Amino acid sequence: MMYQAYQTQTDLMWPLRASARTAAALLPRSAVGGLRGARQLSAAAKVLELGEITHSRPPWRIDSIRIKGEEVPVTEEVAASTPFAALRRFRKAGAPAQPKVLVVAPMSGHFATLLRDTVQTVLQDHDVYVTDWHNVRDVPLAAGRFGLDEYTQHIIDFLAAMGPGASIVAVCQPCVASLAAVALMSEDDHPATPVSLTLMAGPIDCRVSPTEVNKLATSKPISWFEKNLIARVPWRYRGAGRRVYPGFVQLAAFMSMNQERHRKAFGDYYHHLVDGEAEKAAVTRQFYEEYLAVADLAADFYLETVSLVFQEFALPKGELTFRGRRVDPAAVRRTALLTVEGERDDICAIGQTLAAQDILSSLRPYMRTHYVQPDVGHYGVFSGRRWQNHIYPLVRDVIHVSQ
Repeated sequence: MMYQAYQTQTDLMWPLRASARTAAALLPRSAVGGLRGARQLSAAAKVLELGEITHSRPPWRIDSIRIKGEEVPVTEEVAASTPFAALRRFRKAGAPAQPKVLVVAPMSGHFATLLRDTVQTVLQDHDVYVTDWHNVRDVPLAAGRFGLDEYTQHIIDFLAAMGPGASIVAVCQPCVASLAAVALMSEDDHPATPVSLTLMAGPIDCRVSPTEVNKLATSKPISWFEKNLIARVPWRYRGAGRRVYPGFVQLAAFMSMNQERHRKAFGDYYHHLVDGEAEKAAVTRQFYEEYLAVADLAADFYLETVSLVFQEFALPKGELTFRGRRVDPAAVRRTALLTVEGERDDICAIGQTLAAQDILSSLRPYMRTHYVQPDVGHYGVFSGRRWQNHIYPLVRDVIHVSQ
């Protein structure tokens, strides 16, 4: 009933939000003359409009990239696809051959476009592909199950579609599946085994310095998560009847961790609009249009991730399996490793990603690199100035040296 209750509330709010959108579009004309009351009413309408949760992937908005001082056009193409994801490539017209990189995006309640800054930065020096996950509520039941094994298989298949010589940049949650995929491919001597693996702020070993997120995951049995957080998609959608962990539940959990910060952001947004500070308002609007666009997760994937990664610590304990086959990280011998952590990360604490350095025990020392970025939280590891100016150059160097 959880999803139905959410949908009913959304339907009841539709007339109010539709009115807010209309007012937001029309009132600025009245505010041109400087009437403060009109500006306040317009700002209030835009705040209400911005607060709407949506379920469609925002556009990537990467139309060009600057390379050596020149703007180069960028076009999107789908290099491979499944019912659950598209392997999206950002092709640069006329650009010279560059190292191929697969950016593995999380399936954690948001769309892959949350990594826009990551992709745009890496695109400067690389031929970039990204795992563009679909909203599972739009995937018909006939497409079958989607669990941690299927996620890992997607990484393997997408690397195969890209061909030999590619590198992986995995952000947050998919670090476990990415490491597993590389281990499996290495053991099989797969021709598309990546030449480098970058793991950024990922939960490789959640026994290390547990965060509040980790403590929540271990505070209740997996049966509690299944009973209280799993719902079925309503019949109006293509994935009707599919069991999912709703994106709006994950969003509520994230926002509850920083309620005051979000409350202040919306208050500041209102005042920026009233005071005519368009650029400041645009920054807030762009962030929340992305942040409030949610995607449902397949129930199997969510429950297996909670159980295997956050409760049982299967990978660091050597107990992770892929379709009944034990994942052997020691099989990785020729893929360079870079692990990156943020000093103030309250989602994936320092040491959790570093654990990959020990798990990949067969790698020689010169193939290992670890970096902690001072004074950044979780999102600062893969977006913002410190990502662009400090972390990315290291990522780029590891990829290029590995070619």
